[in-house]
Amino acid sequence: MSQCSFSPQANAGIRPIRFKQGVLSLLDQRKLPVEEVWLDYTDDQDVAEAIRSMVVRGAPAIGITAAYGAYLGACKIETDDALVFADEFDKVCENLNATRPTAVNLAWALDRMKRLVRANLNQPPINLKIGLEYEANAIADEDICINQAMGQHGEKLIPAQARILTHCNAGALATGGYGTALGVVRAAVTAGKQVMVLADETRPFLQGARLTAWELQRDQIPVTLICDNMAGYLMSLGGVDCVIVGADRVAANGDVANKIGTYSVAVLAKEHNIPFYVAAPLSTIDLSLADGSEIPIEQRDIREVTHIGDTQLAPEGVGVFNPAFDVTPARLVTAIITERGIAQGDYSSRLKELAGKGR
Repeated sequence: MSQCSFSPQANAGIRPIRFKQGVLSLLDQRKLPVEEVWLDYTDDQDVAEAIRSMVVRGAPAIGITAAYGAYLGACKIETDDALVFADEFDKVCENLNATRPTAVNLAWALDRMKRLVRANLNQPPINLKIGLEYEANAIADEDICINQAMGQHGEKLIPAQARILTHCNAGALATGGYGTALGVVRAAVTAGKQVMVLADETRPFLQGARLTAWELQRDQIPVTLICDNMAGYLMSLGGVDCVIVGADRVAANGDVANKIGTYSVAVLAKEHNIPFYVAAPLSTIDLSLADGSEIPIEQRDIREVTHIGDTQLAPEGVGVFNPAFDVTPARLVTAIITERGIAQGDYSSRLKELAGKGR
């Protein structure tokens, strides 16, 4: 179990993932902000579909959910042979890992669960199942600690009075609680700084409009919603002091994959000499990839572009291009905020150094 402890005094926002007595409960983020609906899961196949259909989203939250899904899948394996159990468990993890290709936290969490099994093959499967539940709980609890640590590092970059632009949702809803980019905002508020958030709507899934605005309003942090194509004009008016976003995968050279539209915001920030910060846990940094060209980019259903809910916006049969993510080159990134410190300048060496700390 994790030795990490998070501060109950710090506002962690809502915790969108709950696990109790063998039941995984997920806040259905497709329903927000109109309805707050929780869905219960006891089967790993159903958890995989929940990840795929974006009941849960955000790289850290996907990783946590996958860990619990792996545990639920392990509970269904009926064998007394540890090697047979390990082979069957690998299949459970492979199915979960296939749901969202870009967010590396998914594979990271599942690899951690598989390593636990392979390191304890001298134990009977009943003990392995107990260990997997502990490990999933540890991943969930550690995530809040990691986010709070990122917030402590990142808030030092925020002016005493700041208008912060963010894209998509990298808050409590995208994590186990507290948030990555919005964790920095929360830490700045706790430090007594006067901040307001400018939230891009984030087409086509509207995570900024539906989720970031809802989350910040709920925590009484000032937020103003803007359409995606307003960011540049707002910057030209001097209305943005810095940009903070999350990440779904960071390559070894500091190239960042994040929600589609992030690259455009980074280009605009560079043009207007505005700092562009990325808040990402070390589990999101993939040192096996040399640069962003190697990051797999998920293609989503065209209906996300042609419709909002059941309302059709585009003519029937029109061609649609709908990548879920884009890649922002490291040269446009001012700093990458992690739980172990801030990377600036030579990302290749600094990210490797941060990833090696404490290991």
